[in-house]
Amino acid sequence: MEIFEELSARGLLAQFTNEEKIKEVINNGKATFYIGFDPTADSLHVGHFMALCLMKRLQMAGNKPIALVGGGTGMIGDPSGRSDMRSMLTNEIIDHNCECFKKQMSKFIEFGENKARMVNNADWLRDMNFMEFMREVGVHFNVNNMLRARAYENRMAREGGLTFFEMSYMLLQGYDFYMLYKKYGCNMEFGGDDQWSNMLAGTDLIRKKLGKDDAYAMTITLLTNSEGKKMGKTAKGAVWLDPDKTSPYDFYQYWRNVTDADVDKCLRMLTFIPLEQIEEMEKWDESRINEQKEILAYDLTKLVHGEDEAKKAQVGAKVLFAGGGDDISQVPATPLKEEDFRDGKVDILQVLVSSGLVQTRSDARRNVQQGGVTVGDEKVTDPKTLYDKDFFAGDGVMVKRGKKAFKRITF
Repeated sequence: MEIFEELSARGLLAQFTNEEKIKEVINNGKATFYIGFDPTADSLHVGHFMALCLMKRLQMAGNKPIALVGGGTGMIGDPSGRSDMRSMLTNEIIDHNCECFKKQMSKFIEFGENKARMVNNADWLRDMNFMEFMREVGVHFNVNNMLRARAYENRMAREGGLTFFEMSYMLLQGYDFYMLYKKYGCNMEFGGDDQWSNMLAGTDLIRKKLGKDDAYAMTITLLTNSEGKKMGKTAKGAVWLDPDKTSPYDFYQYWRNVTDADVDKCLRMLTFIPLEQIEEMEKWDESRINEQKEILAYDLTKLVHGEDEAKKAQVGAKVLFAGGGDDISQVPATPLKEEDFRDGKVDILQVLVSSGLVQTRSDARRNVQQGGVTVGDEKVTDPKTLYDKDFFAGDGVMVKRGKKAFKRITF
C-alpha cells in the first residue's frame, strides 16, 4: 500500500486542494512539506502527536519534512479553535521553546542534509517593515473573504470580538508558505482541519505573487475523543511529551484510559502497527477491549519515551490494576519533602495535596470523609491521621484516591 492510500485507510485525510496531484507527489516521495508549530510552551504535547506521526510516515516514504516553528507568529497566536486571545510571549521565551521542540521532534523525524529541517519564521517576520508587508502581501487578501473563515466567525461572536492583531495571523501564515516555497522549494502544507482557511491563504499567495500553481495544501482529521475534549487535554491540563512534565507512566495511563469508542481510531491514526494487525484486533470480542488499550498505550509510550520506559510503565500499571504482584518499585515515586512534616509527622491531607492527588486540603478532607482514600491496604476515614517519615521508607507506600488515581509516596 502506498503512503497516500495508507493515510486514507488510517482515517487521517480530510481536505485537499488537488487530491490527485497530492497523491502523485507524496507517493513518489517528491513532497517537501511543512507543518507549523506554535511555541507557546517549552514542550510539545499529545495534541501535536498526530502531526509528528504524519511527518514520520511521510519521511519514511521519501518525502522531506519542514518543521516550521512560529518564532514570529507565536508572538500573536493563531485564533483558530479559540474564543480568547493568547498571552503574548517574549522573544527569549519563544526562542527557548523552539529549541526544546527540536529536541523532542528528533525522536520522530530525522534532521540533516537532504532530510528534515527546522525553520523559524522569525527569520523573515520579526524584522519585517509593516508598510512593505502591506504592499507586498496585504493587497492580495480580501477582508470579506477572510471574515468567512470559521476561526474568525467564532471570535467575532464572542465578547471582545476579534482584534486586528489576531486577524493578521492568516496573512502571516500565508506568507510563511510563500517564503518556504521560495527559500526551500516547499510545495505542500499539512495541518489540522481547523486550519483550512489559513492554508488556502498560502496557496493563493504563491499563485498571485509568483504565478505558480504547484503548491498544495491538505488537512488531516483532528482526533478528538468521544467526550468531545481535544486530544491531549485532561481535567488537569495538557499531557506533555516532556517526561519531566508528564511521566512515562502517566503518559501510558492516559492512553490506557481512553474511552472504548476511541481505541480503534487511536490505533489507526497514531500507531505504526500494520493495518492488517489493527483490522484483526477490531474483530476481537468486546471482552478484549482492555488488551487493545494496553497495546495502544505501550506502543505510543515506546514511540515517545523508548522501550525501557514503556516496559516500566506497563509493569507499574499491572501492579496497580491487574493484580500483577506486590513490587511497587516500577510505579513512579512522588517524594514528600521535609517541609511537609510538622514535628516529624505529616497528616493524610498534606500527603494527598503534596502528591498531587488533590488540589487543596479541602478537597483532601472531603475525599477522606467520603471514604475515597486508601493508604497501603487500609481505607483512611479520619482527616487527622498522621504518619512519620519511616512509614514512607524504602519503596514507599501506595496511596489511592477514588478508583484510578494512584501515587507511590516516598520520603
